[in-house]
Amino acid sequence: MKKLYIETLGCQMNKSDSERIAGILSQYDYSETNNEKEADLLIINTCSIRQLSADKAYSQLGVWGKMKKTKPNIKIGICGCVAQQDKENIRKRAPYVDLIFGTHNIYELPELIAKLEKGEKICSITTKPVIKNQNDFKIIRKDSVNAWIPIIEGCNNFCTYCVVPFTRGRERSRNPQEIIMEAQNVINEGFKEITLLGQNVDSYGKDFNNPDITLANLLRALNKLEGEFRVRFVTSYPSDITDDLINAVDECEKVCKYFHIPMQSGNSRILKEMNRRYTKEQYYEIVNKIRQRFEGVTITSDFIAGFPSETEEEFQDTLNAIEELELDYSNTAAYSPREFTKAGKMTDKFIPENIKYERLERLNEKNKEACLKSNKKFVGKTLKVLVEGKTEKDGKIILNSRADNNKIVHFEADKYNIGDFIMVKITRAQTWCLYGEPVE
Repeated sequence: MKKLYIETLGCQMNKSDSERIAGILSQYDYSETNNEKEADLLIINTCSIRQLSADKAYSQLGVWGKMKKTKPNIKIGICGCVAQQDKENIRKRAPYVDLIFGTHNIYELPELIAKLEKGEKICSITTKPVIKNQNDFKIIRKDSVNAWIPIIEGCNNFCTYCVVPFTRGRERSRNPQEIIMEAQNVINEGFKEITLLGQNVDSYGKDFNNPDITLANLLRALNKLEGEFRVRFVTSYPSDITDDLINAVDECEKVCKYFHIPMQSGNSRILKEMNRRYTKEQYYEIVNKIRQRFEGVTITSDFIAGFPSETEEEFQDTLNAIEELELDYSNTAAYSPREFTKAGKMTDKFIPENIKYERLERLNEKNKEACLKSNKKFVGKTLKVLVEGKTEKDGKIILNSRADNNKIVHFEADKYNIGDFIMVKITRAQTWCLYGEPVE
């Protein structure tokens, strides 16, 4: 068999795509390797949400291009959002690339690989997905306990800073029976956690124009499947979190009490400039509603520092929001201008780089404070955790686990296995994780 090496950048959807790419190619005599130097086919699955991510992709292509000078028979491929966005321009920067395919072309891979092996150079980028039954293709999952299952791809919101509608296209939901079948398969294979994925996961089903096909009802259907497992979903758009979805999370004992709800800015004017379809006050209302419903719920968010025209006072609203909402963790980034987006054209309103990154530094400090404050709340409490890995330190076995609410928990024990659900009493909190001891 030929050797395949895949490097994945970016979000969980990219990780899921890489698992599907590896699965498809395994049916065509490619086995995956962790050593790029022994690979016959090198593929980088890219992210273009920020310029740094795109630059990293081209840097890796450069490394592989040098490898090809001494090993001319290796094939180099690029896929994902950078491929979808840059298309044929990739070859101007990296003429040694053999295979370019977009986010919509994964299920066209059998045909593309056949052409590649005949010596053709390929660029296949479409604006509409190549539709095939996804359950007809093998998936090689990387995680031992968690299975990523995409349920909706693309986004209709057109936030002014975001390239997703241009790289992933408009929202497209998978058939619920196809999702349930895939979920049943991963449960049968022994996976203990299912993560439902979508750039805007709460929009699931809207494109079917069927009021019964919703994320809430999908959660209810998955909850009925037999076995010991749990379900979580990301990423939620604030104003799409319905009362019925909150009710479903409450009703379903297998659904995690965890919400990832990007706010992006704590100021209503900036939210309007971003084309986010909610105000600061509406976001507060959503978060408070969830907190009142669930004890011990974790709510995480995303924030951008230095969006065009953001004033110091408006940035302060973001810092205040993290504290006032008692957010448990937030992904943070400095604003990065992206091609095709409206914000990317606001060049006269760009924040100077030194100010932008100084704000990001303060945002990160506020995030650290919020994380530690959140974690301290759980000291003395008992959480049900799923063991995800093991490490050895000073002759002791340390189990690495994750609670229902997404908190990372470490504890010492030598009689449990990866994939076990354990009750753990929390004894200590640090900024990014909790420590505890198993409770029989």
